[in-house]
Amino acid sequence: MTFLLGHLPLTVSSQTQTNTIPKLPNLTPKFIPNLFSLAIAITLTSPLPSHAIPSLNSSKPPPISLTTPFSQSKNLQLGLENGKIRPCPSTNPGCVSTNPKSSNFDFPWTIPENSVDNAIQRLREAIIETQKNVKFQPVEDTPDGQYLQAEVDGKFDRDVLEFLVKGDVVAYRCMAAKVTYVYPFTTAFGDSKGQEARLKQINDQLGWYSPSFDSME
Repeated sequence: MTFLLGHLPLTVSSQTQTNTIPKLPNLTPKFIPNLFSLAIAITLTSPLPSHAIPSLNSSKPPPISLTTPFSQSKNLQLGLENGKIRPCPSTNPGCVSTNPKSSNFDFPWTIPENSVDNAIQRLREAIIETQKNVKFQPVEDTPDGQYLQAEVDGKFDRDVLEFLVKGDVVAYRCMAAKVTYVYPFTTAFGDSKGQEARLKQINDQLGWYSPSFDSME
């Protein structure tokens, strides 16, 4: 169809032009797993924020070592401490010591003048005469005196005797090597009177001077 627009002819086509839109490929279900795998790969290779992963070098307080009176009693320390007889452990009530820090304190012995030269030998003999199944450790000569350790049969198990002879003075500690606990209580069961009786047997055999609170009255 032709019209006159001014002096110029204008022709209008009877057919309407339409824009052609490209079609997307058909995403059938068989492509979905591939797209899912691709998404995971991109996620794993992408850098994450620094705060997303906790630092392995972050400082943490060391674990607290849990100890109980029972576990402490399994590691009884023997031998001299700074050249002196050790006090009785707080976890071991079956103990007597000449160390003034002990709750179960006993006075040191005094050796008569005529027994000073062979004091260690006489002490060994008195222990053998009064105690059962004695086992001695070698005598140690220290700057603070001669140290003698012996193990004997006790009321519940084995007991340990420690002596430090310096001049005419004998310091000592006598204690149960095994601490007994009565279930379900967590308090140790011990007999310091039994240790005192053992020491009295040894000293009676020796005949050395053994001061006491009663003798000071």
